Amino acid sequence: MTQTARKTTHTAHPAFQASQQLGDHLQQMLVDLTDLHLQGKQAHWNVVGKNFRDLHLALDEVVDAARGFSDDIAERMRAVYVTPDARSATVAARTTLSEFPSDEIDTADCVDAITAALYAVAGTARRIHDEVDAEDPTSADMLHGILERIEQLAWMIDAENRVANSSIPRSMHE
Repeated sequence: MTQTARKTTHTAHPAFQASQQLGDHLQQMLVDLTDLHLQGKQAHWNVVGKNFRDLHLALDEVVDAARGFSDDIAERMRAVYVTPDARSATVAARTTLSEFPSDEIDTADCVDAITAALYAVAGTARRIHDEVDAEDPTSADMLHGILERIEQLAWMIDAENRVANSSIPRSMHE
């Protein structure tokens, strides 16, 4: 039996295609969120010490947020005709997050490390926001949601190591 190849002709063009810059910005956000997810799991498995259970559970919130946001960003990338790349080698080569320890980590040190990772992700979102917004307000809206939740998690986890009225950040009303 002979098979004939059908030529598919696409008559519609996408209404919007991301520029290289927008694609690069969304790719960086994807990489950092993917690394945050991995670091959150590393911390979750290896944290020990005082308030272990509370931090262990808070780390699940970090992981869930990072995983959900990374999926949202990757799907947005596909919607604007960019191919997402969250392979382990790509994440390792391009992340802006500091490397997370490989051994057990004390709760206080874990709080500092995961807070730094959260703020690094927030920093990426803030750094790319205006250029993303200029080209694609829909993607910028996604960054707003990411910032809201990531900074909330950073504040909540960071509070674990703070001393009232004597550690940074100080009250703006002094």
